[in-house]
Amino acid sequence: MEAKKMNLPRGPENLCFDKDEFMKPDFDVDHFVSDCRKRVQLEELREDLELYYKLLKTAMVELINKDYADFVNLSTNLVGMDKALNQLSVPLGQLREEVMSLKSCVSEGIQAVDDRMTKQEDIRRKKMCVLRLIHVIQSVEKIEKILHSQGTKELSSLEGNSPLLTGQVLERIATEFNQLQFHAVQSKGMPLLDKVRPRIAGITAMLQQSLEGLLLEGLQTSNVDIIRHCLRTYATIDKTRDAEALVGQVLVKPYIDEVIVEQYVQSHPNGLQAMYNRLLEFVPHHCRLLREVTGGAISSEKADIVPGYDFLVNSVWPEIVRGLEEKLPSLFNPGNPDVFHEKYTTSMDFVRKFERQCGSQASVKRLRSHPSYHSFNNKWNLPVYFQIRFREIAGALEEALSDTLEEAPAGSSYCLLATHIVWMSLLKCWSDQMFLPLLAHRLWKLSLQILARYSVFIGEVSVRPISSENMKESKKSLPVGKKESSVSLNPSEDQGNGSSPESQPLPSISSTQLVYVAADLDKLQDQIPDILEIIKPKLEMIGFKNVSCIAGALEDSKTSLSACVPTLNNRIIQDLSESSFAYLKSALEVPRLYRRTNKEVPTKASPYVDSALKPFYQLQNEYKDILKQPMIHQWLEGALSESTQKYYETVSDVLSSVKKMEESLKRLKQARRTVTSNPVGTNGGMSDDNKIRLQLALDVEYFGEQIRKMGLETSSIKSFSALTELVLTAKDQATAEQS
Repeated sequence: MEAKKMNLPRGPENLCFDKDEFMKPDFDVDHFVSDCRKRVQLEELREDLELYYKLLKTAMVELINKDYADFVNLSTNLVGMDKALNQLSVPLGQLREEVMSLKSCVSEGIQAVDDRMTKQEDIRRKKMCVLRLIHVIQSVEKIEKILHSQGTKELSSLEGNSPLLTGQVLERIATEFNQLQFHAVQSKGMPLLDKVRPRIAGITAMLQQSLEGLLLEGLQTSNVDIIRHCLRTYATIDKTRDAEALVGQVLVKPYIDEVIVEQYVQSHPNGLQAMYNRLLEFVPHHCRLLREVTGGAISSEKADIVPGYDFLVNSVWPEIVRGLEEKLPSLFNPGNPDVFHEKYTTSMDFVRKFERQCGSQASVKRLRSHPSYHSFNNKWNLPVYFQIRFREIAGALEEALSDTLEEAPAGSSYCLLATHIVWMSLLKCWSDQMFLPLLAHRLWKLSLQILARYSVFIGEVSVRPISSENMKESKKSLPVGKKESSVSLNPSEDQGNGSSPESQPLPSISSTQLVYVAADLDKLQDQIPDILEIIKPKLEMIGFKNVSCIAGALEDSKTSLSACVPTLNNRIIQDLSESSFAYLKSALEVPRLYRRTNKEVPTKASPYVDSALKPFYQLQNEYKDILKQPMIHQWLEGALSESTQKYYETVSDVLSSVKKMEESLKRLKQARRTVTSNPVGTNGGMSDDNKIRLQLALDVEYFGEQIRKMGLETSSIKSFSALTELVLTAKDQATAEQS
């Protein structure tokens, strides 16, 4: 603290350090030097330190000169101080002895007082024990006297003993018994209490017996006053649970045993519902008085309410659960999932109705926290039920997603059985016949697994080889069903079903089946938002509010399905293109038809063009009801672009071959020096080469006209403009030579 108060002299402003650094308690020379070296050189630091040292030295000299007189007089002022101190030592010693003597006297007095206080505390404690024992004896004698006098009155005159008087007497006894219990607990371990304990036990047994008899009498005679006095007495002696247990054993249990009969439940179609209805009737018919007295009924008057009881929770409900668990064990059997679902929903509906019979929200909370409530809920083996349902759905789904692509049943909005089963499985998960609120999270996971499995299935189907049959032949081989073109595998596919997975080749798929897969995939993607609308009410039922999370997961599943679309489209486009080009490559046969055959000049397109366009017309006409027009146009454009590109290459090769042949013949003529203008044509007609060119031009023109009839623009078909330009050039050449 002294160092902080000391003020060092100020130095020049251009010093490389702060003067206050020297006064810090954690000042370190090495740290100070290294810190200053970051700013200046060591030579400059040394100069600044020397300068400030001179300032400190000057300031110290000035301080000594300022207080010089005090320094000189310091020794003079201390002359004779030792004599003064010696004079004070004697009286101070006497004072110390007196203080020590006084302290000893006071300590003795305090110890004496503490000893007397300890004795008084011990006496007071023993006195309290004696008083408590006296109270115990007095209470025992008083209760025994009341019981003796009551017994004398009963013997003398049975008519003078009214139920109300008996209730009042028991209430007096209970009040006294409550005090007896309090004092007995406080006097625990005293020998006298052990002697009195048998008498206390006798009083307890007699009081308990009287209370039970009185309560039963009140319940049998529907006497509200007796019930009220009896319940108040139970509450006074803190035995409310005994009263509730007595009501459960005497009033509730016989009724439960009479109503819950397994044979009745199994022999009647709605036996379980009828049994639950009878159980619900018990409360208004047999517990009305108890609820009025304890405040469980709406009509209860607050002034006469006996608080602390909940007979529905502690008497009725445990007996119902006991009866169901002991006398109806088949209720909780999950072996038959449909029956289990019906029993569970009916039972949960019964629980909700029973909760509505509770008088207050606090009573409902007590019911839900009761051990028997948890025991009843735990009896329902929901995980086993879900596993059975999971096997049902997964088994049917895996069977449908087999190598054999079967047709969907009549009335389905899908083409293939696989997609139909996928959609029906999703609907089944959230149907009223299967959904249970406590399994919502598992059913949601199963829904996502179904969509993921279908996505994998689509990926597997997309890589299957396409069978050699064309679309029309495939259609003819399919059995007649709900659609104009149904789906079935060809015989070659059926033959491979019995081979082992290792040796079995990848199953093929027909063009029709491939189209159906694409149509189903597109429709399923459109219906995925409908799943959210189906799920949302079920989730709201269990209090789930984060619907955006569910929507996001479904969107991810939809994206996963969408990722399969390009591969499917490419396969279909490739198949259409190959089917078309299988006929378009017949353009290679055009030269053979006209060379040295003396055929007339062509006036119409070749038949192969119509054959090449058949797959496209079939796609447009036969699948317009199951495919969207934009999808059909996309496939047509893609397939026509590929086939046109190959057609262009074929026509180009043919024309190049014709030109080479023509030039070869000309060179041959010149070599032979002939004057023949047409090697094959007669009477000055069109040459065979020009006929070939004209035929190809007619074929391409007709090809373009048919494309436009399909609703497509030839400008959107790749290579078609180049093909048109190629044949027009050849046609112009043929026309020019003819003219």
